[in-house]
Amino acid sequence: MKKKLIVALLALAGAVALAAAEDKDPFGWLEEIQGRKAIAWVKAHNARTLKELTATREYGPILEKTLQILDSKERIPYPRIHGAFLYNFWQDAEHERGVWRRTTLASYRTAAPAWEIVIDLDALSKKDGIPWSWQGADFLEPESRRCLVSLSRGGSDATVVREFDTLDKAFVAGGFALPEAKSNVGWRDADTLWVGTDFGPGSLTTSGYPRLVKLWTRGTPLAAARTVFEGKAEDVSASGYTVVDVAAGRAYHLVHRSPAFYKGENFIMLDDRLVRIEIPEDADINGFFQDRLLVSLRTPWATGGKTYPAGSLLAIGLDAFLRGAREFDTLFEPSMRVAFSGVDSTASRLFLTTLDNVHTRIQVLSPGKEGWTRAELPLPGMGNAGIVDVDRRQEIVLYSYTDFLTPTTLYLDEAGRSEKVKALPAFFNADGMAFVQREAVSRDGTKIPYFLVTPAGFVADSNAPTLLYGYGGFEVPMLPGYSAVKGNAWLERGGVYVLANIRGGGEFGPDWHRQALQENRIKSFEDFIAVAEDLVALRITSPGHLGIMGGSQGGLLVGGCFTLRPDLFAAVVAQVPLADMRRFHKLLAGASWMAEYGDPDKPGDWAYIRTWSPYQLLKKGVAYPKPFFWTNTRDDRVHPAHARKMAARMESMGHPVYYFENIEGGHGSGSTNRQTAQVNALEYSYLWKMLR
Repeated sequence: MKKKLIVALLALAGAVALAAAEDKDPFGWLEEIQGRKAIAWVKAHNARTLKELTATREYGPILEKTLQILDSKERIPYPRIHGAFLYNFWQDAEHERGVWRRTTLASYRTAAPAWEIVIDLDALSKKDGIPWSWQGADFLEPESRRCLVSLSRGGSDATVVREFDTLDKAFVAGGFALPEAKSNVGWRDADTLWVGTDFGPGSLTTSGYPRLVKLWTRGTPLAAARTVFEGKAEDVSASGYTVVDVAAGRAYHLVHRSPAFYKGENFIMLDDRLVRIEIPEDADINGFFQDRLLVSLRTPWATGGKTYPAGSLLAIGLDAFLRGAREFDTLFEPSMRVAFSGVDSTASRLFLTTLDNVHTRIQVLSPGKEGWTRAELPLPGMGNAGIVDVDRRQEIVLYSYTDFLTPTTLYLDEAGRSEKVKALPAFFNADGMAFVQREAVSRDGTKIPYFLVTPAGFVADSNAPTLLYGYGGFEVPMLPGYSAVKGNAWLERGGVYVLANIRGGGEFGPDWHRQALQENRIKSFEDFIAVAEDLVALRITSPGHLGIMGGSQGGLLVGGCFTLRPDLFAAVVAQVPLADMRRFHKLLAGASWMAEYGDPDKPGDWAYIRTWSPYQLLKKGVAYPKPFFWTNTRDDRVHPAHARKMAARMESMGHPVYYFENIEGGHGSGSTNRQTAQVNALEYSYLWKMLR
């Protein structure tokens, strides 16, 4: 027994010593986002990358065509319905920062809607001297006149919030206004806001999000807002919000505490006191419908003498539930490879979106005396569909359909009658192209589906330049979709595109995600590698012609895969990636992701994290593909130091890299169409250079 204890202590000491050695980071100075030395490093790398990649024969044509697509007036103007108007945010060549505009439903149905500009962001940016990026508007319903407009500097998550009057088309003098912060804010009523923001020391969680939930009354200073709930410092966040059930004519005032990703406590305010809604900690409230509470489950729930399976969507009368009733209507129960995706509602109908082997279906549910009736929204194929917006009062639903080769189409369902209202033109020639769904077998025997899109004239001779894309995290599914940019920059030029549906995502419900959490995270990397190996085995491509791409969590995925299997890939595009998983929880919002990855400060967790953390896996003397890392200085979600340090460490070991950092863009590819077009052109020019 004593010998075992000594061995265990020695192992722990060894783990601590190894972690301490790994903590000695010579590139820690790159974590200083605006540091003079760090910015000089960024500018030098930008200059080298731009000089080389803009000189390729593909760069100019791809940049020009991509900008034409992004600025095209033939794009679908996706609307949000508020009162008598449909609102849309639009960017093009004349509106670089964009305009927030509106039209009527009757006009929107025409080929050329008459748009009225409500806010001109270019003019506002010039007036304020700030490169504003649109982050949305939260309307006070049902009047649909006043709203809270959120704007960010260069696309960051932190926003300023200002009250706006859409009738006067002006910000409200003396109205609600919040300074720049990662705030949670929304209407409780016309004169009261729910607000969580940076109130000073102790008001934020370790993830950088609000910990306090307050009610702020019009005409009083923000400092006088009344605290109604306090989360813990180690939580992800806490927030208050109000949901209006149109059919019931009732407003529900709610508070949500998130102690970790996928876990929460929900409270409803009754007579100015908060009452816990007793659902499982990992269940989600999916809204309210005709006085019913809608709940989706991540794990099985035994209640009321019955066990409801993980992945189910349940409904129950709210008042009865608060009194102790536990007899739910099961609106959806998952089956093999059929999963719940989302639910929306009008006053009389529920729209249930499901994934059937990664193909979308939308069911329409209506309650009746003898139970729920079900129908399906008509879809033109087995692609990806989704609810765009609903008008609960007018029974109007906007939904879209797309697949890899079918331009996206927008439909309008009005009281059960559907019509096509908008469609993208064919931005690329898909004649002769095809897509199929295949399966690879991962290391543990699990079948991993993927979509294979082949160009015209494709022959499986192992020589096709092939781009494999993946994500594999946070319950996010990767679904078929029409990409005009990818069609022009890649498919039309003879490239093969592959979309992998690996574990960690949400393609097959919560268990598909849970299978790759924390200590099992390696499975997502194994799944992605299995798809790559299947492409080689089928002679679709070969390692010398195979590239991989992923963003954010997907950037971690491709970073881990090329360091684990450098022999399998010839190109790597890591977009706004995570990379240093020893310190991810100490950089910006990283602490909120420990439920996904684990806590690297715990020796047991670090023991598995270090087996797939790209930054720590790098070695000298290994023949890595020359990767392309890009990020944004203004990204305040995934710290730009992840990409910076990955590139710097590779170079210190003698491994060449491409690196580009956009000064704007937030956690995306740019704040303007030109910025986005430049990043896309750099990506595809790099891929053609490496994989041709």
